[in-house]
Parts: sequence; structure tokens; C-alpha cells
Amino acid sequence: MTRQPAVGELLRGWRERRRLTQLSLSLQADVSARHLSFIETGRSRPTSEMILRLCEELDVPLRERNALLLAGGYAPAFPDHGLDDPSLDAVRSALRQVLEGHAPNPAIVIDQHWNLVDANSGLQVFAESVSADLLEPPINVLRLSLHPNGMAPHIVNLGEWRAHLLTRLERQVTQTGDRAAAALHAELAAYPGGLDSEATPQPHDVVVPLRYRHADQELSFLSMTAVFGTPLDVTVAELAIESFYPADAATAKFLRSL
Repeated sequence: MTRQPAVGELLRGWRERRRLTQLSLSLQADVSARHLSFIETGRSRPTSEMILRLCEELDVPLRERNALLLAGGYAPAFPDHGLDDPSLDAVRSALRQVLEGHAPNPAIVIDQHWNLVDANSGLQVFAESVSADLLEPPINVLRLSLHPNGMAPHIVNLGEWRAHLLTRLERQVTQTGDRAAAALHAELAAYPGGLDSEATPQPHDVVVPLRYRHADQELSFLSMTAVFGTPLDVTVAELAIESFYPADAATAKFLRSL
């Protein structure tokens, strides 16, 4: 039987992931370094309030805060409703308003593992030429983007776009320690396409564009990510909206013609 890590071990792991010393964390959390050391080594049992205080300073995701509370012998503090739960009606409505208001520009809602939750009609611009099996739920938008049977053959700056997406995913793995995200990164990194080191963004660049070949026209997009500002539910905290805006007049004109 696998031994479950104690709450002190888990807290130490998050502190080390954030590259903080015990002294620096103790100063941030207004707790003595000696007491923090006792917590991490298991010599002292933290209260639920102390666990949550340390989690706040360490910017631990809500799902993992619940796991830390359980490891400490306490009940979870944050609800985890399914997105179809009536309590999230307002959340679903807000997401749908954003998606519909963004049309005809593409916009999608994704979960913490980049699985598609919802999308507006603009997504069809990217989905028309991809393999049908990649559109079978659950649709992973990173896999859809970089798979050789997906969008990849139509991305003009594939090396640059791959580098952008893999860097974002690698940063997520580093910040969260999420094993599923790490497995996804390993899968995507093994796809053909390379990383365009010569296309590394320069100081004068504004953003990394997505340059996409649609039929006989090259479209150019800028992407933006939005999240809920004050989530108290695990599901809501893990949602993000990825919006694509036309980066030139020709792309804007094409989208308006749809």
C-alpha cells in the first residue's frame, strides 16, 4: 500500500516549488520559522487555518488546497461542482455571453488540462481541416493544435507557435506539479514540427501571432487568456477563456464575411 504524504511534506513540496526558504515563507505568512519547520517535519500538526494561510502565500490551486486539508485531517474548504450543477448557472451564462459576444472571432473555454468545455462558431475556422478523431470528446485543444493530423500542417509559423504553447504548458507543470499536464507536455513535445529558435520573440515584438492557412488565404491572430478573478469553486478556478483577435485587416474582413 502506497503511503500518502503527510501535510507537512506536501507543504514543503509547494514551498520548494515556489523556490522559497522557510525564513522567507515564515515572514510572508507571519509565522515563526521554527513553527514552520515543525510543521514541515511533522513535529507540529497545523490547524486548518494555518494550512490555508500557507496555501494562500504559496498560491496553491484550490484543488490542491483541498488535498492539503484532507492530508491534515480536515474537511475540504472549497466546493467542486460539475459545470452542469445549478449552482453554476450564472457562471455558464457569463461564459456563454463572452463567447457569443466575441463572435465572429474564435473563442473557447478550456479546463485546467486544456480540454474544450465550450466554444463559439468561430472555432470552425480552425476545425474545418483537422482529422475527425481529434474532434471526438474530450477535445484537447493543444493536441488539436499541434497534432500532425490537426491544425499543425496549416500553421504557417508552426515552430514559433509550438514553442509558445509548449513554454506555457511547461510553466503550468512547474507551477502546479500536475502529472496529467506533464504527460501532455511529453506527448506534444514528441510531435514533429520542431521549435523555431530563430523565431524567438524580439524585444520590439508585441505578441506571438498565430498565422494560419485557411484555403488559399493566410489568417493572422492574436490570442488572449481570461480567468475568473475571485473563484471559490474548484471547477470555476480551473476554467479559462482563450480568445483570438484578428491581427490584420485582411483577417478581420474574412471573419466578418463568415
